Amino acid sequence: MPQPVLGILTLYLNDNRLLEERSIYQKMTVAGAKMGLRVLVFTPEDVNYKQHRIHAMFYHPETRQWTRKWTPFPDMIFDRCRIQRSYRFEQLKRFRSVYGHLTFLNRPLRNKWTVYKRLSGESRFRPYLPYTRMIEGKRDIQDMLLKYPLLYLKPINGTGGRGILRIERQQRGTWLIQGRDHSRRIIKPSTVSASALHNKLAAWDMKQRKYIIQQGIAIKLSGGRVHDYRMLVQKNRQGEWEVTGCAGRVGAPGSITSNLHGGGHAMMMSTLLKRWIGDEAKQKKVVEDAEQFSVQVAAYLEQSYGRLCELALDLAIDRSGQIWLLEVNPKPAREVFARAGDRHTYQQAIIKPLEYALGLYQRKSRRSDNDPIQTGPDNA
Repeated sequence: MPQPVLGILTLYLNDNRLLEERSIYQKMTVAGAKMGLRVLVFTPEDVNYKQHRIHAMFYHPETRQWTRKWTPFPDMIFDRCRIQRSYRFEQLKRFRSVYGHLTFLNRPLRNKWTVYKRLSGESRFRPYLPYTRMIEGKRDIQDMLLKYPLLYLKPINGTGGRGILRIERQQRGTWLIQGRDHSRRIIKPSTVSASALHNKLAAWDMKQRKYIIQQGIAIKLSGGRVHDYRMLVQKNRQGEWEVTGCAGRVGAPGSITSNLHGGGHAMMMSTLLKRWIGDEAKQKKVVEDAEQFSVQVAAYLEQSYGRLCELALDLAIDRSGQIWLLEVNPKPAREVFARAGDRHTYQQAIIKPLEYALGLYQRKSRRSDNDPIQTGPDNA
């Protein structure tokens, strides 16, 4: 059997061809070589559509250098492209359209609103979902303000905490509003009247960017910082979903989110959960329920949207131990585990997509040495 090739599809962050996860791709190249899997990296800009070849990037561990080489398409593609408001994302959409018949380890997931609607259609998931509405007009906000004392407003395609607002009911009909702008800068908290609140929100460009409004969960620690948990689920070599690990995240002072890029810090889940919920039996039950729920969500979303190989679920856990799904991330970073001091989970997070890719290739090859590998959810 020839050596299989995995292509990591990514996007440059700017016109200087900066790659966000270059160090991760280097680690994947080294790990892949040890298991007999060749790894290359490319972007839609590197594709020759006439010759169907790629000017791909290859990492050489012995020299710690990157080189480029024209090469045929890989056997499998690991799509690591995150949403950008740039021409590069338009190039990505063209690539996915032209080469959608190729074997992708993971298909694109939909936006926050579409995923919420899909999950809320299943009765088993509803208890875990904060009530959420699409903002189509002032009435949607007004209804939620009357119903819940704490709310979050999020762009449906936002990442890294950008453009998120937190609104909390205060005494005498006022509201505390805080958040981050679309450049991730912290907005100075302010207390406003109901009428002033609506004026502020009207200037937030929610129609053009498309926003949801979500029931808020009380997750502030005793020091006032918010916290949540990043649960990573990935497929193993056999194509089965399993939990790789979970880390706790604590937001920066004054931040309404726990994102590491926004100044948050990470710690072991057990450490943070012990601080939040003292009862050991309840802690154990919460962890078991969170892991079972996360695997079920991953499997269900794959049935809905096509083959996936990993997902990160951002979970809130309230004081009673109730688990709430805040967000599903189809292109999760791995550094949260390194920053939490969990080196084993960090290494597993890097290796598992490679093991899954190799297992998928071998299963498909055994079925037919001549037929092309088919796309679709992995049901091997």
